[in-house]
Amino acid sequence: MDERKKFYIDGQWMTPAGSRFFEVVNPATEEIIGRVPAASAEEADLVVAAAHSAAGSWKTTSVAERVAYLTKIHSGLMSRAEEIARTITSEVGMPIKLSRRIQAGLPAAVLESYIKLLPGYNFEERIGNSLVVSEPIGVAACITPWNYPLHQVIAKVAPALAAGCTVVLKPSEVAPLSTFILAEIIHGAGLPAGVFNLVTGSGEEVGECLARHPDVDVISFTGSLRAGKRVAELAAGTVKRTTLELGGKSAAVVLDDADLAAAVKGTVAACYINSGQTCSAHTRLLVPEEQYDAVVALAVSAVSAYVPGDPFDEKTRLGPLVSAVQRQRVREYIRQGVSEGAELLTGGDEPPAGFPKGFYVMPTLFGKVTTDMAIAHEEIFGPVLSIMTYRDEDEAVTIANGTPYGLAAAVWSGDRERADRVARRLRAGQVDMNGAAFNMLAPFGGCKQSGYGRELGRYGLEEFLTTKSIQLKE
Repeated sequence: MDERKKFYIDGQWMTPAGSRFFEVVNPATEEIIGRVPAASAEEADLVVAAAHSAAGSWKTTSVAERVAYLTKIHSGLMSRAEEIARTITSEVGMPIKLSRRIQAGLPAAVLESYIKLLPGYNFEERIGNSLVVSEPIGVAACITPWNYPLHQVIAKVAPALAAGCTVVLKPSEVAPLSTFILAEIIHGAGLPAGVFNLVTGSGEEVGECLARHPDVDVISFTGSLRAGKRVAELAAGTVKRTTLELGGKSAAVVLDDADLAAAVKGTVAACYINSGQTCSAHTRLLVPEEQYDAVVALAVSAVSAYVPGDPFDEKTRLGPLVSAVQRQRVREYIRQGVSEGAELLTGGDEPPAGFPKGFYVMPTLFGKVTTDMAIAHEEIFGPVLSIMTYRDEDEAVTIANGTPYGLAAAVWSGDRERADRVARRLRAGQVDMNGAAFNMLAPFGGCKQSGYGRELGRYGLEEFLTTKSIQLKE
C-alpha cells in the first residue's frame, strides 16, 4: 500500500486539514494499492499563495541556475526510473515493457530536452528602438490526466520551471502516485520553497479553484473536452492565459499507393497503445473502397497479436483499462457500434477469457463504419479501431476532417509529395507520415475542439512566457 498522507506545499510536506482521501486501484487486480489526500478549496488557496510568494524571486534566477536545478531533477528521474515504471504500471495498467520506455523514459527525455534547449534560447531581442523581452508569466497551474501521468506532468512542469514560472500541480486522482515520487525528487534537488507545489484533489473542487483563482497567471490543462470547456469558462473570469489539450478522434488516411501491410500494422499499433487510452490514438482507418477486403484481412491478423495479459508480464502488449467506469464506457460504445450496423470483425463487449478480475476489454475491430455512427466521430478511449472507406482523395480528407476534433492524424502513401499534399489538408495539430517517429522537440497540440496552445520544445516553453517591449531613447 502506497499511502500518501501529505501535500507538498512551500518546500515541505504538509498534513491536510481534513481526513478525506482518494483510493488508487490496480486495474489488473482491482485491489487498492494506494491512497492520497483530497484537498479542499481552502488548501488550494494555500498552495497558490505559496507559488505566488515565490514567483518574484524565482523569475530573477539565471538560466544557468534553472538548468542546474533541472539537471538534478533529471538525475533523480533516471535513478528512480524502474520504480516510476512499476508504479505507473500498477495504477494505469500499461504493460511494464512499455512503461519503462514511455511512462518513465519519455518524461526524463522531455526534461533533458529543456535542459539542452534553455541555454540557447533567446529571451530578448532588439527591434529598432525597442528591446523585446520574454519574461515568465508568473504562477502556472498544471492540471494533468491519468493516462500518461508523469509524461503529461513533465511536459508542463519542465517548461514552466525553465521559463521561470512557479508551479502548482494537480494530477488526476485516478493515477497520482508517480507525482509524489517527482515531488520527492524535486525536494531532494533543493528547489527553492514555493517554486513547485503538489496538491491532490477533485477537479470540481481543487481544479475549479485553480482555474478561477486571481493569483494563477496561466493554466495548462490536459483532459476531457467536457472538463476543458469548464476550465476555459472559469479562466475567462480573470482573463488568464489558458492552454488546453483535449480529446481526439484521429484518422489514418491510407492512400491507394501505400504499403498496405505497413499502414495497417502501424495504425493498429497507434490505436491500441496504452489500451487505446491515448488522446492522439489513430482510431479511424480510412482506406480506398477497392482495398477494403485486403485491409480487413491484414487488420484482423494484426489485432490478433494484441492479447490481453498481466501488465507485469514482459510479453504482454495489451493491459487493462484504467477503471471500471472506463471499461463500462468502452463496452457501451462497442455495443452501440454493433447496434448502428458496423461489422464487428473481432473483439466485442464480452470480457476476455481468463480474466475474472481486472478492467479488461477485448481488442476490437469494426468494419464498414460510416460517418453517421457514434464510433466514427466520438472519442472512445479504448482499444477500438474503425475501418472506413472512401472513393477518392477529396472524400478521404472530408471524412478525416469530419469530427469535432483536430489533435492528430496520419497519412500513408508511396509518394512523398502526395502524402505531403494530403497532410497539409488535414485539420490536425500533428500529422504522421508513413509511421514517422514521435519528435519531442516538435509542437504537440490540436485545433478545433481538441484545444489550443502547444506543448514540447520551444513551443511549450513559450506558453509560459509573456512578451514585454521596452522602448529605448536613442
